[in-house]
Amino acid sequence: MVRAGLTTERVVEAAADLADSIGFDKVTISALARGFGVKDASLYSHVRNLHDLRTRVALLAAGEFIDRIAAAVAGRAGKDALVAFADAYRAFALERPGRYEATQMRVDPEAVARSSAYHRTIETTGAMLRAYGLSEPDLTDAVRLLRSTFHGYCALEASGGFGAPRDVQASWERSVEALHFLLEHWPSATDEREADHG
Repeated sequence: MVRAGLTTERVVEAAADLADSIGFDKVTISALARGFGVKDASLYSHVRNLHDLRTRVALLAAGEFIDRIAAAVAGRAGKDALVAFADAYRAFALERPGRYEATQMRVDPEAVARSSAYHRTIETTGAMLRAYGLSEPDLTDAVRLLRSTFHGYCALEASGGFGAPRDVQASWERSVEALHFLLEHWPSATDEREADHG
């Protein structure tokens, strides 16, 4: 690549592509500069430092991630929405591993507050779960359950961690079915309190 035409957007997009190739944690200013055929200093007019670059990649990836999920769940509800959400999540995690890793980065609260991607993620996930009749604090608990299940499954699959002969796709589908059943039969916090005092 040549120096001419470098923009912050091009630099961040290239960093995201590099993350998919070599891993998000291995992206550096030097590695990125080599890809553009420029000196490290040339990139500092577009990003302040490595943390700034990684934050920008995380925000870009978050936007692409929720775009894919939102498109998948549009017009769906209940189990259909959950399956579409889960499949879009898994596809992004496996097809865009560096970008997906970037979405797991802890981003400064100020950057999160300015990001439409994070707000859309909250809205899209909340809307799907409210269709199951969930409200706070159950909504937050359910979000944490889904995120940890999807993330754990995708991380194990990507690393070849499933060694049993059972088809990984079949196990995924059964896992999502189990989550749907659980969400339909979610124990409310009120029920738990009554049981504790019963």
